[in-house]
Amino acid sequence: MNNGIKVEGLVRQFKNGPRAVDGIDLEVEPGEIFGFLGPNGAGKSTTVHMLTTLLPPTDGKATVAGFDVATEGSKVRAVIGAALQEAALDPHLTAREHMRLQTALQGLPHDQRRSRGDELIERVGLTEAAERRVGGYSGGMKRRLDLALALVHSPSVLFLDEPTTGLDPQSRSSLWDEVSRLSRDEGVTVFLTTQYLEEADQLADRVGIIDEGKIAAEGTPAELKAEIGRPSIEVSPRDGARHSEAQAILAGFGEPMAGNRGTVEVRLNEGIEELAGIVRAFDSVGLELASLVLNEPTLDDVFLAKTGRHLEGAGGEDTLEEPLPAGAGAPA
Repeated sequence: MNNGIKVEGLVRQFKNGPRAVDGIDLEVEPGEIFGFLGPNGAGKSTTVHMLTTLLPPTDGKATVAGFDVATEGSKVRAVIGAALQEAALDPHLTAREHMRLQTALQGLPHDQRRSRGDELIERVGLTEAAERRVGGYSGGMKRRLDLALALVHSPSVLFLDEPTTGLDPQSRSSLWDEVSRLSRDEGVTVFLTTQYLEEADQLADRVGIIDEGKIAAEGTPAELKAEIGRPSIEVSPRDGARHSEAQAILAGFGEPMAGNRGTVEVRLNEGIEELAGIVRAFDSVGLELASLVLNEPTLDDVFLAKTGRHLEGAGGEDTLEEPLPAGAGAPA
């Protein structure tokens, strides 16, 4: 089955407001993890709401697993899972009770509901807390349970909207591992919105950057970083009197840059492959270094180059200029 995502000229115009999504084109390959980057208000969540059928597009077309989000909404909802920014959890229910309810809503055979629920609770590391009320869970535990609920019916496409916002590093790492496993072992297509650059770099096969409702860049993390520049190397000689000598040596390997006080920096002509030659050059003249730092372009550098500003923080959700329809929530 084609479990990819295709978006052509997608628009969402809110009443008396701006175009939150302004004619974007995207294609996500089956089994791929696609990272969707952008600041608050850029249109990330609005895009997800359209792709999960929670908001109708104003214009354009989008298909998920081959089904049109505007005309085949029920078929789209049958093949997707979604963990959106606000986990739809009842604080008075336990994890196991949530699973019992979700497996029933998804129509799993009665004799499979308990085993499927227990399997997913174990997968996200909540077995010991399965009989505790969710109201006493930490933020990371709630996020993991929300992910497990989204997987009950074995979706072929998974939407994760800012899934690790506010989580501690250990919880983030655990969720990353599970998302990677789903893509690698089960072929699930993952559409991930995030403001964490490290998250996109670690997880995503490809990323798209959205800014003010438009796609500013798209490609693999490596491709996007290569577009905006080569890595640089910054050294600090142990003997400050040999600063000029260090400068002359490095000049043979790249374009001089304005380093920090007491350091020498060049943008490398050939990339990190030159590192061994640089070290040998310093050794050959007995010039000892106090520090040597390799600076590679980051996704933040890409964002800055494409939009003119840094992508900062990992705050709250995109602002919707128009509320979701009454009763709308994460797809069952």
